[in-house]
Amino acid sequence: MTMVIIVLGTGNTNLLHISPAVAQRVSPSDVWQRVYQQIPDLPQENQYISKSTGQIAENNTFASRLIRYHIYNKGRSPIYRLDWKLTLADYLDANETIYADDYPGNDSLKQNPLASDRLIISKLTRVQRNNLVQVLVDIFNPPKNKM
Repeated sequence: MTMVIIVLGTGNTNLLHISPAVAQRVSPSDVWQRVYQQIPDLPQENQYISKSTGQIAENNTFASRLIRYHIYNKGRSPIYRLDWKLTLADYLDANETIYADDYPGNDSLKQNPLASDRLIISKLTRVQRNNLVQVLVDIFNPPKNKM
């Protein structure tokens, strides 16, 4: 008996993959700064102390943790509104469980910022959450007429 296997596709199955076109536009590590430029009243929540240096980790902001959780913990696409809404639903305990031990900042900060990050999301109005989602999508995938 002879068995023949045919591969019908060569698509990328890596869920953590960001397409080269998106990667050329923006680096996930720089996005948080652009978020605060566009939404200056969004809480930075960056007063936590670094485990390694003992200093305030000013660059470890709420927006940076949200982005890292979304892309690296959940493997969600940064260019779709629905994916960001699912992430916000995680923070509101309305979708998937966020595990404190895996949350961005838990390994590098003396205090896990998850509880306060959830509080930030819960205090945002629906309009503010929608604006945050739109800003994130526009940064990762700018509208073609704005380029």
